[in-house]
Amino acid sequence: MCQLMGMNCNVPTDICFSFEGFRRRGGETDHHADGWGIGFFEGRGCRLFIDWQASTTSPIAELVRSYPIKSTNVISHIRKATVGKVSLANTHPFLRELWGQYWLFAHNGDLKTLPALSAERFQPVGDTDSEHAFCWLLEQLSARFPAKPDAATLQAALSQLAAELSRHGTLNFLLSNGEWLAAHCATNLHYIVRKAPFGQAHLIDQDISVDFDALTTPNDRVALIATQPLTDNEAWTKMQTGELVVFVDGQPTR
Repeated sequence: MCQLMGMNCNVPTDICFSFEGFRRRGGETDHHADGWGIGFFEGRGCRLFIDWQASTTSPIAELVRSYPIKSTNVISHIRKATVGKVSLANTHPFLRELWGQYWLFAHNGDLKTLPALSAERFQPVGDTDSEHAFCWLLEQLSARFPAKPDAATLQAALSQLAAELSRHGTLNFLLSNGEWLAAHCATNLHYIVRKAPFGQAHLIDQDISVDFDALTTPNDRVALIATQPLTDNEAWTKMQTGELVVFVDGQPTR
């Protein structure tokens, strides 16, 4: 299946170090070579880079690797196609608008059946189960709340909808509206929160280390979420099956 990576921070941060290890799994250290994508929120805007080529050979991935875009919410995905052909339209993350905000979504898993869509506002462009699931989630939220609800109400609704959607198959996903990042675990999702005192981190997929103490301030806080841990010298937390964690300002809330 595919792999996910996300970042949520309390200050704009670049993801170059983690992305360097993650992209290696797209055809070099792992077999997820059917496309890749990454989305960065910047204020109310969102930069989205996607490519149907493998992340290890994609010129766009090379641009992202060398271009330190800073963001407080990032979602990235490398694809191993199970449903839908290898194409740009089927490449995650998927982007939509709801309540005057951009929403990003990426999925890892296999939904055996799909809930019906109303064929009104939210429709898939490609033919993946993942994009269909994203459209369904937004359709349900839009039907429940004509205007954006408060954070606690929205988080409760997301938890209920994720549980309902999980009955259709395997549902690991990352979702963000630029204010927070939600992670839902079905099989494998891990996270780590980096905060003072910062130390060194060493990538699993490439022999590269970084000293975050030299790159941060004592007030910085960064949550990194990934299908499998990206470093081998840090303590990652494995999420539980059916768990939904919302990250705000670099820390998990439930």
